[in-house]
Amino acid sequence: DPCTRSTIMNTTMPRFGWINAIVAVAAILGHGWLVCGFVPVTNQNPIRQALMATIDDTSVVSTRTRSCGEDRLKVVLVAGFESFNRDLYNMAASELGDAVDLTVFADSDLRSTITSDPEDLGTNPEFERAMQDADAFVGSLVFDYDDVAVVKSLLPSVKGPRLLFECATELMEFNQVGSFNMMKKDGDDASTGPPQAVKAILSKFSGNEEDKLAGYIKLLKTAPDMLAAVDKVVKNDKLRGLKSWLEAYRFWNQGGKSNVSAMLQVILDVINNDERELPQLIVTPDVGLLHPLLGKGSQYLESPAEYLAWRLSKSTQTLAKSAGFQLADNKKAPRVAILLYRKHVLTEQPYILQLITMMEAQGVLPVPVFINGVEAHTIVRDLLTSHREVASVSRGDIKRPSTYQAKKAVTVDAIVNTVGFPLVGGPSGSMEAGRNVDVAEALLRAMDVPYIVASPLLLQSIEQWKRNGVLGLQSVVLYGLPELDGAIDTVVLGGLVGDHIALVPERVRKLTSRIKSWVNLRRTPPSERRIAMALYGFPPNVGAVGTAALLDVPKSLEAILEGLHKEGYEIGEWMNDPDASGESLVAALAILCQDAVVSAGAGRANDALQAKMQRAREGDVSVAATLAREGGGLGGAAVRAIDVTIEETEQMLGKYMSRKVARQWSEKDPGPGATGLGKSFVSGLQIGNVFLFVQPLLGVVGDPMRLLFERDLTPHYQYISTYLKLQQPEEDGGFGIDGLVHVGMHGTSEWLPGKPLGNDRQSWSDVLLGQLPNLYIYAANNPSESILAKRRGYATLISHNVPPYGRSGLYLELANLKELVDDYRSAFVDGYGMDKDLLESICALADRNGMLNDVPFPEDGTDETANEWVSNLNVYLNTVSERLYSSGLHAFGSMPTDKELDSYLEAYFGDRLTEEQRRNAISTWHSSAGQMRSGGRNLLEQAITFVQGEEFWAPKSGVTDQASHIVSLLSRSTEELHSLVNGLNGGYIEAKAGGDLLRDGADVLPTGRNIHSLDPYRMPSASAWKRGQRAAEEIIRQHLTANGGNYPETVAVTLWGLDAIKTKGESVAIVLALVGAEPVKEGTGRIVRYDLVPLEKLGRPRIDVLCSLSGIFRDSFANIVDLLDDVFERAASADEPVGQNYVRKHVQELEEDGVERAAARLFSNPPGDYGSNVNEVVTAGDWEESESLGETWKGRNAFSYGRREGNVATAGTSRPEVLDKLLKTTERVVQEVDSVEYGLSDIQEYYANTGALKKAAENLKDIDPTTGKQKRVALSVIEAFGTSGDDCPVEVKDVEEVLRLEYRSKLLNPKWRDAMLSQGSGGAYEISQRMTAMIGWSATAQVDNFVFDQACERYALDEDVAKQLQRSNPEAFKNVVRRLLEAAGRGMWETDNDTLEKLKELYDNVDDVVEQGTARTMTTLT
Repeated sequence: DPCTRSTIMNTTMPRFGWINAIVAVAAILGHGWLVCGFVPVTNQNPIRQALMATIDDTSVVSTRTRSCGEDRLKVVLVAGFESFNRDLYNMAASELGDAVDLTVFADSDLRSTITSDPEDLGTNPEFERAMQDADAFVGSLVFDYDDVAVVKSLLPSVKGPRLLFECATELMEFNQVGSFNMMKKDGDDASTGPPQAVKAILSKFSGNEEDKLAGYIKLLKTAPDMLAAVDKVVKNDKLRGLKSWLEAYRFWNQGGKSNVSAMLQVILDVINNDERELPQLIVTPDVGLLHPLLGKGSQYLESPAEYLAWRLSKSTQTLAKSAGFQLADNKKAPRVAILLYRKHVLTEQPYILQLITMMEAQGVLPVPVFINGVEAHTIVRDLLTSHREVASVSRGDIKRPSTYQAKKAVTVDAIVNTVGFPLVGGPSGSMEAGRNVDVAEALLRAMDVPYIVASPLLLQSIEQWKRNGVLGLQSVVLYGLPELDGAIDTVVLGGLVGDHIALVPERVRKLTSRIKSWVNLRRTPPSERRIAMALYGFPPNVGAVGTAALLDVPKSLEAILEGLHKEGYEIGEWMNDPDASGESLVAALAILCQDAVVSAGAGRANDALQAKMQRAREGDVSVAATLAREGGGLGGAAVRAIDVTIEETEQMLGKYMSRKVARQWSEKDPGPGATGLGKSFVSGLQIGNVFLFVQPLLGVVGDPMRLLFERDLTPHYQYISTYLKLQQPEEDGGFGIDGLVHVGMHGTSEWLPGKPLGNDRQSWSDVLLGQLPNLYIYAANNPSESILAKRRGYATLISHNVPPYGRSGLYLELANLKELVDDYRSAFVDGYGMDKDLLESICALADRNGMLNDVPFPEDGTDETANEWVSNLNVYLNTVSERLYSSGLHAFGSMPTDKELDSYLEAYFGDRLTEEQRRNAISTWHSSAGQMRSGGRNLLEQAITFVQGEEFWAPKSGVTDQASHIVSLLSRSTEELHSLVNGLNGGYIEAKAGGDLLRDGADVLPTGRNIHSLDPYRMPSASAWKRGQRAAEEIIRQHLTANGGNYPETVAVTLWGLDAIKTKGESVAIVLALVGAEPVKEGTGRIVRYDLVPLEKLGRPRIDVLCSLSGIFRDSFANIVDLLDDVFERAASADEPVGQNYVRKHVQELEEDGVERAAARLFSNPPGDYGSNVNEVVTAGDWEESESLGETWKGRNAFSYGRREGNVATAGTSRPEVLDKLLKTTERVVQEVDSVEYGLSDIQEYYANTGALKKAAENLKDIDPTTGKQKRVALSVIEAFGTSGDDCPVEVKDVEEVLRLEYRSKLLNPKWRDAMLSQGSGGAYEISQRMTAMIGWSATAQVDNFVFDQACERYALDEDVAKQLQRSNPEAFKNVVRRLLEAAGRGMWETDNDTLEKLKELYDNVDDVVEQGTARTMTTLT
């Protein structure tokens, strides 16, 4: 038999029927399912019967055969993710002489045009002609949906066999060789997975899921040989076709010119109905190790242990010396496992050996293991170990798996994965994100070494990357999927140049420098490690130094320092000083940031601090009270400051980037932070080996964030000097820092100009962070901005919990109003009828508190309507009372008190859990924790037990069990500090999805994790799609009601990264529902297109949508931007009446005016820029009329994005004419609020973006004749937090209603106020910020007068509160008073002259105190 002449593998298959095995493989392959297992075979076995039924199926799909005398065989080969193999395939074809005419297309060759016609795939005519003439087709690694659609449309035209290897499931079913094919049968699930019969078979297979893919690869090697033996017994055309397919696949999978040539011969034989002897399969092991000195890279070793023995041998040293090859130091160099893609080794991609060579030369000893991709986890598990893992095993903390091969394994200091994708499953597991994350985490946690992903780009050219950063699916492969496993420090090592993979040597140096820094951090004893901690002070002059969103920075500093002390770090006298205070540290750092201190320079910095401490002891209220303590409460911390010349900065920076800086800054204008002599003032506090500093401002006086909004600007000299001095060795005049910690959310280094994704040497965050390990403390509920820090700022994130929640309750006049309402309703129920005097009192009190805007009093004034109004007022008061707010700030690493635990449970469960049940849940946890403590288990052991599945509080079905589980997870917030310490030890930090408890449930806990985002190819989720549809329906319903039954022509929807991630795409779903479109999924569940819903089904006009993208959404969800752009183009060209399609209507109107790209609908900041600049303008008070804020927003958001803008979503084009048209027709703006912590009134971004957008639209409106003013644009707000189900109604409220609710429940609420006051300087700053935001909302929407009245009473005119604010944070208190005066001066607030005089006097006093303090400081310094 000709089959026996192929290479026979020495393999046995005990207890496994060959027929069953092969047909199982065929069935599984046909449906994209990859498994391996063994089952006993009997005639009665139902599995065997199902398999034999598949074999005996007599349906035949004929394929053309040829006689040997016909023309050359025309084969079309599409190399999807392997375009770099084009030359290899052509050379392989040439081995067959004139027998084969091979035409190779890369994925980028398949389409030549982008069209709005959904039926036009934009197919490249050359590819179409080739397919129509093809005698056979081979496709490999084709996954992109548009590419799949093109290939799928032309496959039926192929005359002969069609072979598809490792492609999208939609293509795999087109496999056909002779009678064998993989088409699904009737009754199969048409979307995903195998038919029921195969599912039954799969259920019988054994083995761990994560190992089945690796087993599958091994099984394929023997399949053709087994089939050859079966063919001798069972003559079956389908089996023969399957054998040919597997034979071809085996040759393709082994790769190399000879094997690929043999694959083509298999295809030739099928068409010619010939069975010639095939060349011998050249087998490369599935796993092996290589090195340039091993047979010039062509020799492979079997195990890491064998490789390392060779690598460390004297003979290798001698060989390297004779060859002029530089080896890393055997003893000192970090030993790093490098996971390489076997396909690239087989096809002799030069970059593989180049990478190894460069790493050796740069002082890293690589252990380069090539793999298919699916075995990555088995390498980590079975063949690698670490010093930490060895120690844990010896202590009995963990157990080795039975698969561990001690004699073949080696110890490594880090792992670098150059394949990308998930650790478990690799490319084959890539389409179901997070499926085996728990397996990967367990392996990496046991290793406890840095896990880094670094790879050349296989889907982009270097030129594309340099121009636009990492895009689309490439970003998912390199960033999104590996981050689920806890990967850090991703580096782009190179990319495609034509059809070849090329390295960028400078990027390899970046990788090795970061590896060495992480390993050095671990190897340096804690007592010798130098750590820097960065605090923030933006915006300036409002008390922001040492603050971070949701985090109590002073208390967190105390906890961190204590934790470091316990680990053996040198922190001076901090622990011995009973007066040491985090508040003192923050106050001292704030002093070092003052202009007078900066101007005087490093030599006078300590004098300035000592002078302030003396004034604090004298009772000066402008100085933090804690500085009056013995030693200033600084715990021995000393000022450390240096003045850095421009020349020195340029020497550290290098000539290339220095030239950029010199074009923006000079000796005459060096930027902020310059001394009187023009030097950069770099300062902070030194506590032992810990250096605390405040991150410099980015911009200039009056425009402190200027850098973020002008793309060509560079950081100024002080900013650059600070970060470079951290890294410079002490002997060279620097700080010699080993590791950096950014304390809280968030800094600015990750926002600096550069690539949106995929840093290069010109990205400022890459330059300034250099090789420093960067641990970044971040709120767990912000997986949006934190991803920017991770990807652009090389941050290993350490999440912290959000503060506890509180219910607003009713207070002061609101409590009195509720009593009156209850009295009125009781009297009515008791039969006393209406009490008009009481009703009048209720009305007056409601009016004074602005309630009549929310519950309007009926105009007719009948008894019945009055009673109904009182009932409605009662409902509203209950709504206010039940509103949640974030109470205070979280101290890093602190365990919640029982009261705080109860607040979390009450907020999460609501009335599903009684107070008694909540107490029981907490007491149950205390009891269980006590048992663990009595057993002698420490927190680390408890954590290990938990992740190994032995946790006492595993979740159960009952609500009380769920509560106990949540309590246990919340109580593990102490792990925040443990994770930070482990990160500073160079260890692995477990990954966790970012989110908050109220919306996402227990899955976001515990904190202390390296948080990640979601898979952008599954947005919107099924739940988000349902809610988004209902929200759109409600938005339209409300608009129809308010506008006489008229539909809005244009609705503006804000698309932010944060709410998109946390709601899993609800805002995207709202856009789709408004325009009349729906998501389309491919076989793996990825959303690959948004299709228009027919008008008949939609039942209303298509609403035009202006999509306002945040910079993070634009950069993080480029695929969504592309898909939305595509659906708007198709809506614009749809053959529908303009009266039923407002997108088309507006596009036609623009095109009539000669405007290009009239269908552009996705607008944001210029490429690489972030923010509207409106909040900076408001903070500085640098504006006149509110209309100017709308113009500021418009000027910053005129850039259109999408696939039709340079064919990449991040290549924006300024299109102000289109934006103006959309703004002019916008009748409503939509904003989602995704969490309790970040309400409209809590942060500046809402008014600065959504409010300013509203104002920009109103600026273009006609004058309303009834008011004499421009028509107002409604702003609809959707509060998308909480645990409401998919089928619950979606509430849509007007912005003014939401603002009133928020102000009543938070800013005006004494409970919220007192919680913030208890947080010291940070709490005072939070109050101050909300006063600034109130000005912003007054300018862009409307804030009721009662809000200003009561804010004035609560914070400025309450003497005790005013004193506490001033003492805690003088600048913050000054800002509170300033904003009230500003509101009155701008006509936003009407108040009496007496109140204004009191405020002016108060402001003059506090201003004098602050200014006198500054003056006294200057006097001291001079």
